Amino acid sequence: MRDNGRVRIAERLLQSSRPDDTREVVLLGSTGSIGTQALEVVRANPGRFRVRALAAGGGRAELLADQAAETGAEAVAVADAGRAAEVARLLAERGSGAKVLAGAEGVAEAASWSCDVVLNGITGALGLESTLAALRAGRLLALANKESLIIGGPLVRAAAQPGQIVPVDSEHFALAQCYPRVPAAELTALAQGQVEARVEDVRRLVITASGGPFRGRGRAELAGVGPEDALNHPTWSMGPVITVNSATLVNKGLEVIEAHLLFDVPLERIEVVVHPQSIVHSMVEYTDGSTLAQASPPSMRIPIAYGMSWPHRVGAAAPPVDWTRAQSWTFEPLDHDAFPAVRLACEVGAAGGTAPAVYNAANEEAVDAFLKGRLSFPAIVDTVARVVSERHGTDEPEEPTPDDVRAADERARSRARELIARAA
Repeated sequence: MRDNGRVRIAERLLQSSRPDDTREVVLLGSTGSIGTQALEVVRANPGRFRVRALAAGGGRAELLADQAAETGAEAVAVADAGRAAEVARLLAERGSGAKVLAGAEGVAEAASWSCDVVLNGITGALGLESTLAALRAGRLLALANKESLIIGGPLVRAAAQPGQIVPVDSEHFALAQCYPRVPAAELTALAQGQVEARVEDVRRLVITASGGPFRGRGRAELAGVGPEDALNHPTWSMGPVITVNSATLVNKGLEVIEAHLLFDVPLERIEVVVHPQSIVHSMVEYTDGSTLAQASPPSMRIPIAYGMSWPHRVGAAAPPVDWTRAQSWTFEPLDHDAFPAVRLACEVGAAGGTAPAVYNAANEEAVDAFLKGRLSFPAIVDTVARVVSERHGTDEPEEPTPDDVRAADERARSRARELIARAA
């Protein structure tokens, strides 16, 4: 069910889409945090969205089958090919006639399924092939899988048409709201590469961070914290990997690289500031001294809904800020000594090539070891830094191929596992 050829995304949606039109959606990572919240948006807006296909790892097979039966999805992709038969059985029990697609190839096929928009909510490096498949099939991509852009930056940028990626990370959704706008009448020309967005007045991007559960602690105070402590995020409810990444600030480092790639702003003009209330999600500072900020309570349903319905908004996606209640918002500088992940990410982003893939892969291995009690909390970023440092001097192309990225990912994981085994 692939469409041949690539369409002009902005042109098609602007000319044919109205706010109340039904938007056909493919949800990747449907049983995870992003996917389940996306389905909450779908349920709350009957007639606004139609789910064409779902994809998930397969670990929550019952939930995946329930989702397929509820939405009437035509296809269900299971990344763990060994769980595909179980999912097929559960689908049959629920009366679903959805086609079952197995393995990474199946998820990529789902990503190119006929639809208006693909929401990629897969966690980690596994999302890269799906991101590329959706872009190459000409789909609008609502991107929550930041890792695919970060590790495959040149590949993703080469595959994407202007305006084809809508960021779903709350920080990048916020930046997009505050970034210089191109009038709607010019979007078609922009999609055809004829007009450049006017960004000369942007001085810097300011990405906010909650600070996680360990805000205010020095490095020495972090030595004894465990998985239960790291998973106790004060404002956001997320999956275990991204929650630990938030605690180490690795997630914020990844977001700096993502902002650099999405908005073409130099890394030295992107700053992270700690904002524990998580109401202001990011800001754009202009050369005249003014700053535009996007504010909303910490709910991913707002950027998810916007990503699925772009260029229109979904009414009541989440409650707004209560301006009748007294409240205080605070901002403070990031302690780079206690949380060195952001500076390391800036170095990695500047290096380019496969360096971001190495950073991400080493971190995924280190986080897994930490969650299993085999690595201390400070050693997560220490391990990433060691693997990244050993990459310097390696001979690799400036514009890596998918095979180059996969090979760098595998080498980084192998080296990280060696270092973790020694530390155990």
